[in-house]
Amino acid sequence: MGVFVSHALKVSDSLFFHDDFAWSYDEVNRRLATTLKGMDDGELFLEYREDETLGLENGVLRNAGFNRSSGFGLRGVVGEQTLFSHADTFSMEALNRASEGLACVDTLAQAPTASFPSHQRNGASSHAEMRSPLYKAEHPLTGSDFAERAALLSKIDAYARALDSRVVQVNATLHTQWQVVRILRPDFFQEGVHHPLVDIRPLVRLDISLVVEKDGRRESGRAGQGGRYSLARLMQDECWQSMADEALRQALVNVDAIAAPAGEMPIVLGAGWPGILLHEAVGHGLEGDFNRKGTSVFSGQVGQRVASPGVTVIDDGTLAERRGSLTMDDEGTLTQQTLLIEDGILQGYMQDRLNARLMKVAPTGNGRRQSYAYAPMPRMTNTIMAGGKASEEEMIRSTKKGLFAKNFGGGQVDITSGKFVFAASEAYLIEDGKITAPVRGATLIGSGSDVMTNIEMVGPNMELDPGIGTCGKAGQGVPVGVGQPMIKANGLTVGGTVD
Repeated sequence: MGVFVSHALKVSDSLFFHDDFAWSYDEVNRRLATTLKGMDDGELFLEYREDETLGLENGVLRNAGFNRSSGFGLRGVVGEQTLFSHADTFSMEALNRASEGLACVDTLAQAPTASFPSHQRNGASSHAEMRSPLYKAEHPLTGSDFAERAALLSKIDAYARALDSRVVQVNATLHTQWQVVRILRPDFFQEGVHHPLVDIRPLVRLDISLVVEKDGRRESGRAGQGGRYSLARLMQDECWQSMADEALRQALVNVDAIAAPAGEMPIVLGAGWPGILLHEAVGHGLEGDFNRKGTSVFSGQVGQRVASPGVTVIDDGTLAERRGSLTMDDEGTLTQQTLLIEDGILQGYMQDRLNARLMKVAPTGNGRRQSYAYAPMPRMTNTIMAGGKASEEEMIRSTKKGLFAKNFGGGQVDITSGKFVFAASEAYLIEDGKITAPVRGATLIGSGSDVMTNIEMVGPNMELDPGIGTCGKAGQGVPVGVGQPMIKANGLTVGGTVD
């Protein structure tokens, strides 16, 4: 694994980082080396970002916001301790003050000291390795102007209302992000040659929701799509029209749904976005910090069976243009395909540099942060269950009485116990081997470890979510992806609705 230097950034990035800060590499290097001397790890993380959000509600543009932010985060790591300072300006004065702040922390003097290893940089070679980015460096708004983006939302509103006379409310939200990241580390400065780590990250997302009314009852449906590509893709008629069609389909299903039953029963989970249950109930429990501290239900179980045979789970940050993908993580480690569970056996955890060092394993490219104002921690990228060999038709046919959860809304999980509660936004009864009536108000209750060991069948067709996921952890939100094939599991409790 080598140091990544983006070949896409040929234009002067002084556009993003002020010349007398970003390009004074010798001065910055001296300050960084002095500040982090004797520490186990650390870096200077610089970020420039532009965010635009447009929101249309019932034909009115109620939200039109643009924000430009930039700054740096300086981190030093000694043992398990993280020393962190940040500023929203690029200047040597701000960097000097941040450095002095780290040096003044009393606990630093009491901690055992180490130094950056010269022979091994957590798997990074001493030369710059060219790696093709997973997404184009082009600004996502290239080729469109504000009027066109606002007009798109109005077109969505008109199209959705024309689909069905029962549509009484339409909301559409468009978000774009342009992020330029640069990471400097003292172990990448040798013999006067600097290797700054640079990544340019576009991100777009379109969400459409609508409400239908039938016989005095109102129900909603929603659809979204996004990824690391140009906004022009989402602005194509066939793209946003298919999303509006899907939102309407879901709403019409829900408006005719009956109350969900309650009790323990077999559950068939749909492919794609229902992988959010895997993300929340299992993925977080496989992050390195929870396992190093022994607070995860999966702690200390590497090499042991934690899921049914045939279950393989991967965190893959290398999928081109996906929402959760990164060419490098926010510590400068190249992302990779990290095998977490293979055929039901736990293989390892997702690691940032700090936890990898303390657990004596290699980092996996999962060190992520919300922005320059936060220190990195182990986070998921695109968490996926691989396809199996079971017949999707047989999953339904073999279920006498159960629930088919095709889509999910929100949910929550307790990392220590692995217990979770998830709301199904689209679900159907399975009766005598057939999908029958749609149900509303169904919630799935269980624990991640139980679900994994109670998976009975795994379908062959893994699907990725449409690119709408945001993961929250310790107050930080980052874009993520999920994916899975259709699966059948036993031992889940369904919480129903009382009419």
